[in-house]
Amino acid sequence: MDLPHDSTTSSDTEIITTRIFDFHQDLVFKAWTDPQHLKNWWRPKGFTNTFHEFDLRPGGKWLFTMHSPDKGNHENACEFTQIVEPELIMWKRLTAPFFQVIATFSERPGHKTELTFKMLFDSPKECDKIRSLATTANEESFDRLEEELRQMNF
Repeated sequence: MDLPHDSTTSSDTEIITTRIFDFHQDLVFKAWTDPQHLKNWWRPKGFTNTFHEFDLRPGGKWLFTMHSPDKGNHENACEFTQIVEPELIMWKRLTAPFFQVIATFSERPGHKTELTFKMLFDSPKECDKIRSLATTANEESFDRLEEELRQMNF
């Protein structure tokens, strides 16, 4: 893919966000798997997070509160289902909205990494409920990830 990022939907039950980062695969994977870095970028614009648990292993839980600037607190519970370092992270949400995530990290020439973030829903109705919000929020989070990677690279 020649574009730096692309948000698409491949079906009526998926939301896919892809971006190429100008950073090595190991560093991008670390930004996703080290809660000290993840907490700095995992959120849409205006939000903050409090991480309560981050147990990165199959069956491990990721529990956090996302604080909205105007709509209060949103509790999030996820369970990791598969981890393949530095290529893959999969989890399922245990709180609404329910979906599964597949995040893949692929090496690209020039020490770049293509990140594909796929959200999989059980039904088109569930996917449609958050499609417009998720597409924008994913891009905002990836913008923050880009900044976190720059700081990590120094």
